[in-house]
Amino acid sequence: MTSQTSEYALRAVVWLASRPEKALNTGQISTVTKVPAGYLSKVLQALARGGLVISTSGRGGGFLLARAATDISVLDVINAVDGVQRIRQCPLGIRSHGSVLCPLHKRLDDAMAMVEKAFANSTIAELIAEPSASTPLCEKSAFVKLGTVAAPLKRQLTPTTRSTAKMGKTRTKDRSQS
Repeated sequence: MTSQTSEYALRAVVWLASRPEKALNTGQISTVTKVPAGYLSKVLQALARGGLVISTSGRGGGFLLARAATDISVLDVINAVDGVQRIRQCPLGIRSHGSVLCPLHKRLDDAMAMVEKAFANSTIAELIAEPSASTPLCEKSAFVKLGTVAAPLKRQLTPTTRSTAKMGKTRTKDRSQS
């Protein structure tokens, strides 16, 4: 339904929106979003032309959102890079059809209109804030660092218990049972 370029642009914008406090360079964004850096650079340029991101130069420079994530829709991002492809004329080039679509192409265009409306009604802020077992663009293991359990997984532990994080779950085991 969307192009690879739109997917890449959405990943970049979601990541920037989740880190609004500092500018991120292309390399940093590329690593997390798994978008090739060279291609990401072109995507970020298109987003800048579309007024969605700004670039800052110099040490600590990089990209920031140009507007609040609450003011950027998924459709804004897609339109900045290539837009939702609607069917305006017969895709087969049948001249007698012109702009009067046959039932097949009319239904396909109606479906695209619904997708376009859904994208227009979804903000980047909603994507970040939506409760989910998956954090956008993050592995669960990102919450667990050096044998400690981060806040989302933290449990009250007594000296007689130990905690191990495995596959995003915290297990406790009473040492007296070992």
